Amino acid sequence: MSGEESGPGPSDLNILFITADQLRADVLHGRLAGIAPTPNLDRLARSSVVFENHVTVTAPCGPARASLLTGLYASNHGSLRNGTPLDAGLTNLAKEWRKAGREPLLFGYTDATPDPDAFDPADPTLRSYEGLLPGFREVVEMRFESPHTWLAHLIAKGYDLPRPLPQRLFELYLPQDGRITGPALYKAEDSDTALLTDLTIAHLDARRDHPWTAHLTYIRPHPPFVAPAPWNEAVSPSAIPLPGEDRADHPFTRAWFSERNSFGLWMGFNGDCEGLPVDKAQALRAVYLGLVAELDHHIGRLLDWLDATGQADRTVVVFTGDHGEMLGDGRMWGKHSVFEGAFHVPLMIRDPRRPAQAGRRISAPTESVDLAPTLLSLAGKEPPAPWDGRPLTPWLDGETPEDWRTSALMEIDFAEPAGRETRFQRAWGTGLEDSGAVILREGRWRLIRFAAEALPPMLFDMEADPDETTNLAPQAPEQVARMTETLLRRRLARGGRGKAHLAVGV
Repeated sequence: MSGEESGPGPSDLNILFITADQLRADVLHGRLAGIAPTPNLDRLARSSVVFENHVTVTAPCGPARASLLTGLYASNHGSLRNGTPLDAGLTNLAKEWRKAGREPLLFGYTDATPDPDAFDPADPTLRSYEGLLPGFREVVEMRFESPHTWLAHLIAKGYDLPRPLPQRLFELYLPQDGRITGPALYKAEDSDTALLTDLTIAHLDARRDHPWTAHLTYIRPHPPFVAPAPWNEAVSPSAIPLPGEDRADHPFTRAWFSERNSFGLWMGFNGDCEGLPVDKAQALRAVYLGLVAELDHHIGRLLDWLDATGQADRTVVVFTGDHGEMLGDGRMWGKHSVFEGAFHVPLMIRDPRRPAQAGRRISAPTESVDLAPTLLSLAGKEPPAPWDGRPLTPWLDGETPEDWRTSALMEIDFAEPAGRETRFQRAWGTGLEDSGAVILREGRWRLIRFAAEALPPMLFDMEADPDETTNLAPQAPEQVARMTETLLRRRLARGGRGKAHLAVGV
């Protein structure tokens, strides 16, 4: 640890680990920054170390959170898509926190698809992919497709909910006046974001006399894009830059538009992303940013509570997103993409014991697999050897590690098992084994390689072409070859290590 560190030791420290679902980095620092009012996240940034080039190593939600909480690349933990089981034998942040004497409290969800080998086939646990990661104590159950705590709250408050639940849950997200920017059925004080914050503060307040460890996971700004008043009109569509231009023509982009998709953007959307008028796209972007503003308001409540109860100087706060959102860039929505908007996410870490580092901004590439070892290190415990990530604590100490990575590695899979094939599989004629992609971001360059031999690589100069409109791979074979070799070496270094750090009988 740095000599400047002072204050509580690891055993006396509170840890508040906050994850927002589908949050792009550029709403806080970048192209969309300053449009949604985010005074509290800006306040947190001023007292934090901010990692400006942070990425999730995979998407969508389930795989992203599996990597976030196991410290492993998707190719190593194997939960490649929503619904793909996560091996129950793997250790994770929650299990390791317990070994450090901490009880990991969960407010929200982890999206850990349960391992069928750990349950009887009739066990109700296997009916949903939104499982609980082993090791966490689920204090508040607030899962996306079955938010029972929130539904119970709405019923108790007298809301007339559609029945049966949760089958008709999505009808809750109908704007009340027919406009995309119309208000939600529920009041702002009764939103899922508000209730989750209320309950988190209440439960942690009962525990504030002793160190606590909490993982708080907000659903928002995940679609459907609907916000309660006044957040539905917190941002004017006219204040938002138009979406980025169409992405480079490639078998990937052609497959993306080969069928209608992204039906859950708002209730009533027919999935026609190509034909979505600009005014509707801007309205959707405004609601998304309104949800960000609502999230910011409740983050402020948490920070105020820490200040008011005298806990701020002994609480590490970590804020990030599980993955990004294309948000209409190139007429794409959601996170099933290979482009930057789906992978670049915010990360800020406030450690009150390191005040000299407040406001420091790190441009080096960091990855979501670095969070688990960092959070474990902050609890005073060494990360397990098989984890792919590295602790970010040297950066928090004001140091610049000489051997830090110079690139960020990402993966995504576009397949589903037999009978559930995706539009990508149908367009490409691929199967479970050859429908994936790996991505390397190295400085200004971003390389995308596909598993299928028929899909050529894509290469983008992110400084000259941040919208990824021009594929430079055909005219820059040397750059493609060099980055492909780097990608291969990185995969070889970390691929399938398992228990390779051990030796038995030697």
